[in-house]
Amino acid sequence: MYQVNTFTADFYHKNLYTPNAKIAQEYVKKRKLTNDTLKAFQIGFSGKFDELYKALKEQGFGDTEILESGLVNKNEKEQFIDRYRNRLMFPICDVRGRVIAFGGRVLDDSKPKYINSPENIVYSKGRNLFGLNVAKKVDLKKLLIVEGYMDVISLHQRGIKNVVAPLGTALTEQQGFLLRKNAEQIILSFDADEAGLNAKIRAIDILQNMGCDMRILQMEGAKDPDEYIIKYGNARFQNLIEKAISVLEFKVKLLRNSLNVDNVNDKIKFLNEIAKLIAKVQNTMEREVYIEKIAQEYQISKEAIYAEVNKLLYSSSQGQKALEKKKAVVHKSIEKQQILPNIKKRENMILSILLKGDLNLYEIIKQNINADEFQDEQNRQIAKKLYEEFEKGNSNINGILDNLNEEEQSHITAIMADDDNIQDMEKAIDDVIHGYQREKLNARKMQILEALDKEISQEEKKQLEKELSELVIQLAKMK
Repeated sequence: MYQVNTFTADFYHKNLYTPNAKIAQEYVKKRKLTNDTLKAFQIGFSGKFDELYKALKEQGFGDTEILESGLVNKNEKEQFIDRYRNRLMFPICDVRGRVIAFGGRVLDDSKPKYINSPENIVYSKGRNLFGLNVAKKVDLKKLLIVEGYMDVISLHQRGIKNVVAPLGTALTEQQGFLLRKNAEQIILSFDADEAGLNAKIRAIDILQNMGCDMRILQMEGAKDPDEYIIKYGNARFQNLIEKAISVLEFKVKLLRNSLNVDNVNDKIKFLNEIAKLIAKVQNTMEREVYIEKIAQEYQISKEAIYAEVNKLLYSSSQGQKALEKKKAVVHKSIEKQQILPNIKKRENMILSILLKGDLNLYEIIKQNINADEFQDEQNRQIAKKLYEEFEKGNSNINGILDNLNEEEQSHITAIMADDDNIQDMEKAIDDVIHGYQREKLNARKMQILEALDKEISQEEKKQLEKELSELVIQLAKMK
């Protein structure tokens, strides 16, 4: 399948430079795409009827593998017809740069505007991101998500290299995991229409649940990033990236746009909803910053926001005290629900590596991560059993799995099904350990910040501030 796709990408790309591709050449010229960009993304052109099918047959590929690729269909007359005809072609690659699918854009008024490859054994649209293989070639501290192929390509050509797009679908949890794994900060930039707004809201929900550091890019004067950067240039677009707002600020802005604050009832509702959003922020200093900023931007009394937020926090703390009086079993179940998805995913990744049955890999993991430090109860129990068997020198994974209970075996099956087929195992382990250590440091940082909010002696304060300073330096070095 990969060989069929690789040949096809090259075939379409070469076809773009032939006299038969004049309509496609005019389109790329109109979109101001350079030759370097065409080559970087291997953009091509699909010809007529069965050109690709004939070329694949000449290369020795059989009808079965050609049909399974989804690049060719067979009609009721038993004729083989290319799926893509007279379209501008965009190869879709996985994170390792292997061609796994194609998107084809129409060059006239035909419908549909885009056709994408059907899902098959190498391609699942919800598990890949367009442009990630190209974006990974630059330093990915920040990763920008846009809506379509042309947004990615246009921004890349104009100097914005750290950009990707979902594949014609709403952002999925698997795509969120890819983003979380490859960048420290995610910036959302979907189109300015209602569909773009809805996509942005769905993406926020998914990425927040995964513990991603997110920002929302605010864009005016253009319908999409492609139009904006062509119209205003790289510098102004870079400025938009730098000024991207937090999720809370974005939600406040949406709320403000949905209400008429000249109306007394709407103004009260606006204040109450703002307070609910701010009360969810765990860090006291972060809450202060938001209150100051929102009060100034929306001309609301700081005191009024503080009063509402404090009421909610007090109510929440009273509820928590009542909760603590319940049975320990209930408390444990609540704790289990509160484990962040990104932590559970990292633990699943560690188990996935251990399930390779390589005792050398186990030694590296064991030196950095104790089985008792797994937060998910099920993961912790499985890790303990794996550690125990590996310590005995037993690396027979099938034998170990046979001794797990039914629930644990089901969990292992799900982890193995979600395995990303890791190529560079040492790098994967380094990434997992790095993320794990960073999370431990961040957790300790939050503990210190909470302690500093309380009344403590000057000596304790001094010690905590020194430790906090050291933690910040350590975290900065880990970026």
